[in-house]
Amino acid sequence: MKKSSILILIAICLFGCSKSSKEVNITGEIEGLGTDTLYLYGMDELHDQIDTIFTKDDKFSYSTPIDTITSAFLLIKNQIEYPIFLDKGNKIKIKGDTGNLKVLTIDGNIYNEEFTAFQKELNGLNSPSEKDLEQKAEEFIQQHHSSFVSLYLLDKYFVQKESPDFNKIKKLIEVMTGILQDKLYIEKLNETISQAEKTEIGKYAPFFSLPNTKGEKITRTSEDFKKKNLLINFWASWGDSISNRRNNNELKELYKKYKKSKYIGMLGISFDVDKKEWKDAIKRDTLDWEQVCDFSGLNSEIAKQYTIKQIPANILLSADGKILAKNLSGEDLKKKIEEVVSAAEEKDKKDNKKKK
Repeated sequence: MKKSSILILIAICLFGCSKSSKEVNITGEIEGLGTDTLYLYGMDELHDQIDTIFTKDDKFSYSTPIDTITSAFLLIKNQIEYPIFLDKGNKIKIKGDTGNLKVLTIDGNIYNEEFTAFQKELNGLNSPSEKDLEQKAEEFIQQHHSSFVSLYLLDKYFVQKESPDFNKIKKLIEVMTGILQDKLYIEKLNETISQAEKTEIGKYAPFFSLPNTKGEKITRTSEDFKKKNLLINFWASWGDSISNRRNNNELKELYKKYKKSKYIGMLGISFDVDKKEWKDAIKRDTLDWEQVCDFSGLNSEIAKQYTIKQIPANILLSADGKILAKNLSGEDLKKKIEEVVSAAEEKDKKDNKKKK
């Protein structure tokens, strides 16, 4: 009987220890936070997991089971996303002040300590420029080949830009060790880079065939676009209204000027998911040039082919389908179109002279 009791006690202890060893415990105190709600949501593989953490008198405590090291965001005051790195068995402690939520002191594992030191270094800089911040991030990545902080800095300072430098990103990925190379984020990023390289300036644009408002399939070689340079505008009725309005005004001005030109055409490719909203937006905003949409949103094949991450965006193609320019706006877009139209006119004149 005594032996059985001892075995049961050992089993309970082992079970309890096993459970606790798979948990991560987070405790924190952020002065000025008072009674509030924080949100913890995962990056990478745990991107769809969101947990709520309640605070009282500036303090909070939270535990969750975890199998392997992962990166997460702590959303503070519904505006500051702060990265935090979690592993099983960790006891994470967070200290800070709402007066400067960009710099928290977090420990509990090497990655949190590395990021804390990095943020404090940035905080000590005198009005750093974007280039200064990128340089600091690059230095960290070069010196910390297996740190999960390097993944975060790569994304924040190099990937999440309007026009990412994929050559730079590839070089930074190459210095990372296997533990980082095996992450889903890097796998997806490499796929994005591979696709982006297919749409670099000078390359031939990917083929597409999409229905217009009448249900007719439109391609790069459709009758209206044959032997013309082509400006493609990527947009959606659900896009940012200010950006859409500014973009549409520029395009309407260009269309008015060139709608009868035999040297350039215009095409709108929408990432709408609702046909009625799409058609209503075309009518409301008087987008009179050809419009197409497959109602798959940013998950559509065309978005992947042209690596469209945000809208509005545009791409300018030559008459033979080569990519001449990407994401130009304002005066830059006007000048580029004037340039290609003038070049096409000159070529046409020379060809006509030769025929005579």
